[in-house]
Amino acid sequence: MSTHLLETIEVATADQPTASVIWMHGLGADGNDFLPIVRELDLSGCPGIRFIFPNAEPIPVTVNGGYVMRAWYDIFGMDLVRREDEAGLRKSQQSIEQLIARENERGIASENIVIAGFSQGCAMTLQTGLRHQHTLAGLLCLSGYLPIAATLAAERSSANQQTPIFMAHGRGDPVVTIDRAEASRDLMLGLGYSIDWHEYAMPHSVCEEEIDDIGRWLRRVLA
Repeated sequence: MSTHLLETIEVATADQPTASVIWMHGLGADGNDFLPIVRELDLSGCPGIRFIFPNAEPIPVTVNGGYVMRAWYDIFGMDLVRREDEAGLRKSQQSIEQLIARENERGIASENIVIAGFSQGCAMTLQTGLRHQHTLAGLLCLSGYLPIAATLAAERSSANQQTPIFMAHGRGDPVVTIDRAEASRDLMLGLGYSIDWHEYAMPHSVCEEEIDDIGRWLRRVLA
């Protein structure tokens, strides 16, 4: 396992945070992508939160003609799941586990850590969170899907069987179509997970109504 920690951008809502949100960006973006949203969230009643926005390493992305960009794993085709970069997914999973471990070392227990992500970052949230060996506060899954779904039943951790999962998607998403997200949701429901599902009239993006719902959910899982 690599000891090289990912670069991160951090912002805290208090001097001595007692909760953390590790938030992964989408393909080709970086940690700055969701930084502005922190200011838009209503976190009244929440403890001090350290928001951590890691940068994925740049890699060549097959679906984009091998162009090198920040990505959590390679994407081979637009359907996303017919052929998957399992090695890349597992490597990034280790990197996110390292960030969780660093928060533990800084005094934040796993049950006070939310993992979040958009698009590829959402895939990494589910890939990592459902397999994590310690109970997390919640999984915030935006405009993405469950990767290497066939291995989840065997690899999942009972520690996060009851963990709150927020899934949100745009009905007009042309990148990760909503049926891909619904298939992921239904597979997880079939494995007994409880999912707080939201859909919005938007493309592959974030909207104001969604930000309000995210704030409400964070207040609930971190209060």
